[in-house]
Amino acid sequence: MHKPTVLILCTGNSCRSHLAEGLLRVAAKGQFLVASAGSKPAGYVHPLAIQVMAEIGIDIASHTSKHMNDFLNQPVETVITVCGNADQACPIFPGQVNRHHWPFEDPAHATGTDAEKLTVFRRVRDEIRRVFEAYAAGRLDQARQA
Repeated sequence: MHKPTVLILCTGNSCRSHLAEGLLRVAAKGQFLVASAGSKPAGYVHPLAIQVMAEIGIDIASHTSKHMNDFLNQPVETVITVCGNADQACPIFPGQVNRHHWPFEDPAHATGTDAEKLTVFRRVRDEIRRVFEAYAAGRLDQARQA
């Protein structure tokens, strides 16, 4: 059976979209494919994003920053944008059935000491976690009823 692809988009594909990708991949329990990309990829995954995910047992160290156009030639069932700029720049993907826009603060813009920046990354991670775990639970319930 073909697993649907969920693509999470952000502008830079360095923080929020990778947090969401890692969290949704775990919450989806292998029932759908999860990827992330950006409209203007930064070219790296933010080290603090990697650190705060490792704190909760999710390894995103091997993730790479990708351009959303890399996905234009493959079926994407659901697109979720996690920042306003990506929502405005988002194309329609082949096979796209669903689109959601759930904006989150960009932790990469956090200022202050390292500890203060980590606090922002953790808060945003936890906000993303609540939304994407609820989304995954709904999708899994829907699949069980089908």
